[in-house]
Amino acid sequence: MEHPATLASYASRPEETRGRLVDEPESATRTCFQRDRDRIIHSAAFRRLQYKTQVFVNHEGDFFRTRLTHSLEVSQIARSVCRFLRLNEDMAEALALAHDLGHTPFGHAGEDALDAAMEPYGGFDHNAQSLKVVTKLERRYAQFDGLNLTWEILEGIVKHNGPVAKAHPFINEYNAENDLWLDTYASAEAQIAALADDVAYNNHDIDDGLRAGLFRIEDLADVPLAGPVFAEVKKDYGDCSESVLIHEAVRRMIGLMVNDLLEETQKRIKDAAPKTAEDVRRLGSPVAAFSTTMREHDRALKQFLFENMYRHYKLNRMTSKARRVVQDLFDLLVAEPNCLPTNWRKRAGEPKSEETARLVCDYIAGITDRFALDEHKKLFDVQARAS
Repeated sequence: MEHPATLASYASRPEETRGRLVDEPESATRTCFQRDRDRIIHSAAFRRLQYKTQVFVNHEGDFFRTRLTHSLEVSQIARSVCRFLRLNEDMAEALALAHDLGHTPFGHAGEDALDAAMEPYGGFDHNAQSLKVVTKLERRYAQFDGLNLTWEILEGIVKHNGPVAKAHPFINEYNAENDLWLDTYASAEAQIAALADDVAYNNHDIDDGLRAGLFRIEDLADVPLAGPVFAEVKKDYGDCSESVLIHEAVRRMIGLMVNDLLEETQKRIKDAAPKTAEDVRRLGSPVAAFSTTMREHDRALKQFLFENMYRHYKLNRMTSKARRVVQDLFDLLVAEPNCLPTNWRKRAGEPKSEETARLVCDYIAGITDRFALDEHKKLFDVQARAS
């Protein structure tokens, strides 16, 4: 078990946790944050991430990243950064592994479709859905619904991008029962996990985009950070295969972004001089961040990926189909909840009611790419078997 003396004074300490909504005896062998991490890993929602797309639909290739592989990569980066900064790496790992639990099938296309379908009821938000998964939808324990995670992990799930000015209805509903301090920043560990997400997302989408042939290495020449790094690797290892060249360049870009994050965060910690984890929450600005230059590089990378990958015609065709699948499933199941699987149908309300719409939203958000495609075929292809 990690000794508190190894942590910085402003790190999140397990012995100072605000606890769980339902009291439980503490583990004799694990800290509360280690226990939270283990519960997340053993959850059904975490297993389903294996078959939820990151960018590509799951069935299009087994070497592209899924939500599961992405979450593991974010976890590795977050742990490494927190270890260097003497923050609680077990807590950062739990947050990294939980951050995508609320994502729909088909990535952002599925989320956009569910958001549009749920517009009359407050819309859909994957952060709110992640909170709902770990506090309500997971049903594994006799004493409570959800995973009964600590206050700090729940806070980090909801606020990893900063204070929540306009919360989704479910976040407000839960917050009335368990106040997560929506108007403050989250812990330093939660902030690091969010930035590790950016590091992993940008670099691994470049990797997947190149390997999928959506753009070429030459197209990155004028992109800040990426262009110079690829040029440097070509100069150093011009005779290596393209696959190795891509891996080496991505590895270096991750290193540059992580080192920048470490330097800027150390600078901010020195300037702000927080003494406790509560001080970090009340600073009024994030303590973990990229430098101004790296933030500009990050924006440029995102812009390149948006124009050359996320809006590539091949992905446009795929996302168009994905949106239709989600919309079709939602419309049919809200109108005919008797078509839901038995354990869901028993909890449905009247057809076309708000209660049924929310239940169908939870059902669709939880299924995988492959299962959504199979369900659509069963429900809309008259020659397909019903089960």
